[in-house]
Amino acid sequence: MLVSYKWLQEYVDIQDVSPQDIAEKMTRGGIEIDFIHKLNKGISGVVVGHVKECNQHPNADKLNVCLVDIGEEEPVQIVCGAPNVAAGQLVAVAKVGAILPGNFKIKKAKLRGEVSQGMICSLQELGIESKLVQKEFAEGIYVFSEKVEVGSDALAALNLDDEVLELDLTPNRSDCLNMIGVAYEIAALYEREVRLPELNIKANEEQASDYISVKVDVPDDNPYYGAIMIKDIKVGPSPLWLQNRLIAAGIRPISNVVDVTNYVLLEYGQPLHAFDYDRFGSKQVVVRRAQDGEKMVTLDDQERTLSSEHLLITNGHEPVAIAGVMGGATSEVHSGTTTVLLEAAYFKPTTIRKSSRELGLRSDASARYEKGVDPNRVLEAGKRAASLIAELTGGTIVSGVVEQDQLNVEPATVELELARMNNRLGMNVTIDEVKRFMDRLGFTYEQTEDTTLLVTAPTRRADIQIEEDLVEEVARLYGYDHIPTTLPYGATTQGALTDYQKKRRRVRRVLEQSGLSQVITYSLTSPEKAKGFAGQSEGLLDVRLAMPMSEDRSTMRTSLIPHLFDVLSYNFNRKNQDVHVYEIGSIFLSEEETLTKQPKEKEMVAGALTGLWHEHSWQGEKKTVDFFVVKGILEGLFLELGLSESVQFKQVQKTDMHPGRTAMITLNEKEIGFVGQVHPAKQKELDLKETYVYQLDLESILSFETNSVLYQSLPRFPAMVRDIALVVDKERSAKEVEDVILQAGGDLLKNVRVFDLYEGEHMEQGKKSLAFSLTYLDVERTLTDDEVTKIHQQVLEQLEEKIGASLRG
Repeated sequence: MLVSYKWLQEYVDIQDVSPQDIAEKMTRGGIEIDFIHKLNKGISGVVVGHVKECNQHPNADKLNVCLVDIGEEEPVQIVCGAPNVAAGQLVAVAKVGAILPGNFKIKKAKLRGEVSQGMICSLQELGIESKLVQKEFAEGIYVFSEKVEVGSDALAALNLDDEVLELDLTPNRSDCLNMIGVAYEIAALYEREVRLPELNIKANEEQASDYISVKVDVPDDNPYYGAIMIKDIKVGPSPLWLQNRLIAAGIRPISNVVDVTNYVLLEYGQPLHAFDYDRFGSKQVVVRRAQDGEKMVTLDDQERTLSSEHLLITNGHEPVAIAGVMGGATSEVHSGTTTVLLEAAYFKPTTIRKSSRELGLRSDASARYEKGVDPNRVLEAGKRAASLIAELTGGTIVSGVVEQDQLNVEPATVELELARMNNRLGMNVTIDEVKRFMDRLGFTYEQTEDTTLLVTAPTRRADIQIEEDLVEEVARLYGYDHIPTTLPYGATTQGALTDYQKKRRRVRRVLEQSGLSQVITYSLTSPEKAKGFAGQSEGLLDVRLAMPMSEDRSTMRTSLIPHLFDVLSYNFNRKNQDVHVYEIGSIFLSEEETLTKQPKEKEMVAGALTGLWHEHSWQGEKKTVDFFVVKGILEGLFLELGLSESVQFKQVQKTDMHPGRTAMITLNEKEIGFVGQVHPAKQKELDLKETYVYQLDLESILSFETNSVLYQSLPRFPAMVRDIALVVDKERSAKEVEDVILQAGGDLLKNVRVFDLYEGEHMEQGKKSLAFSLTYLDVERTLTDDEVTKIHQQVLEQLEEKIGASLRG
């Protein structure tokens, strides 16, 4: 809502208050002022000029040499290229030295040999948007249609010395979608009186019922419809004051009749519509629902296909307007109109909202009907518009209003109890202060008890329905910034993270320190992606939404990985080939065909890596992501969480995963996830490069009880290292061999590390060589060679006995 500061002064006395003060006060009172628009965009030196002479430029076909009186001793010569410039006009002239928007300074110049001492301006050149300029001045200079003093300030005449407040209204405050509503709000904030427009209805002795009848077939959708007749009018431009106010509110002036309906819309918040009575097509107005497939052409010259959900104004035969949204082209007021049928009606908000949304038509009228108009102002606004039309067009109002009235709206009455209000606000307002606030708001009240008021809100304030609404009004007027601040009393507890939350943060830190970036994807997915990945959702049923926004967001996800593939594709499409990401999020699982309870929600952590892992261009080194990079990241994570001894990796085969590069991860013999390469066929299907993924049950990991961390001092005695190369069956994993070594080595064997694998031509068929480095250490003394040799021999014997391993010769 755009509110002109100068126009607002007609309804409330605010000459002593600046627009900036009003904006501050209203924002603190709950109605935010986004901007204050100064219509003067740095302009100076623009006056009203009178074109005394206008002659063709001797050296240019499209230029005119004008002699213009600007209120100084001598007229000035100005060269003008506007096609509509002519002698006798009153125009806006930027004098030499004037400044126009964009800091454009006017200088004395010569145009094709003729001196030009200024510029005759168009409205666009004065900073008015093209969409707000009247059609007749869209391609040329602006010409004043009324007598204005030559040499006077043209900016004042054009209202460009005004400031406009832009209100950012919440849906409940539709009462401020009009000038009178804003005036009531400011009057309440500043304790001023509101001046309402005076209605002077001068009607002839004829009866409107002789011209028109009204029939409403759907009173639930249209409980009130009033028709007013104005005859003998002459359509033409609006007076300057009316044009200025519409432009300030962001509406382009059209003609005196149409401009009045827009003016009253802004003034009262009541949409009106003017029909050309002679083109209406009958002497009856019939309001009904449209028929499915019925068509009509609206004012924007678009043919609209209607349905039975849409409300129409008809002449009994064919539609002439979509009720509350837009009029029809056939009955539009034009330059030859002499009789106007003025509609003032109340329409059901939900009906208008449905029509506006389905037809893709949103207008100032529909926006106000959707939010709700004041039912007690409908006829009053119609009479106000009729009197203005008659005044500005020279027309005559026909006596009476032809109406169908089944509108019965009672103002809301709400009880306000003082103690309860003070308890909620943390204040100590007296009952007399509350009464004064109600008086300022224009609310009537009755004191039923010493501390209880029965408050009746006017129908313009439809947002007042319950006691909390009145509590808010008191708080607004008292001032939110004046509510006393107090410290909490009673026992308080210090906030802290749970152990689970602390561990989850450690997980993020480890993964991000490893080089992975966190992503967040939707919990809702498509039915195809809800099938999961790697067979994890087998035996589970889809959890679908009852009313999804789209099919792509209709089902709860059962795996994080499909959306991580989307992240990879998004990056590939933007030339980012090396992507390492992870996500912590929930999946949703259900085994019920018809959900009788909420699906099970599990928190998971998953990652996807592809491309280069390290690149050192100077040394010419590159390392791509492989299975061991991802496994190493996870091993570092388990080490950080103290789970290394309880976690195992076991080679498995899974759907959509590489058969030789996939491992199941177990925690204390319970499966918690998997890690591996996506199957090449799946990679090709998804248009991915070589990609490695993992997914882990984060709840199981973070809920697992671990032993406390024990810190030891650095060893003072030297360790002894023995390397062995073992020949084992190809099927044996390094993990199996390592477990045997650790078990046989006892307490003195502190570390076992595999450092080589050989499967060359010199190995026996079905065999391979694994090389391990064994570290022996006693923290209390220096080990002897004999002690280490004895333990080392036990290790070799156990290897041969349990897995058939032998030393490589």
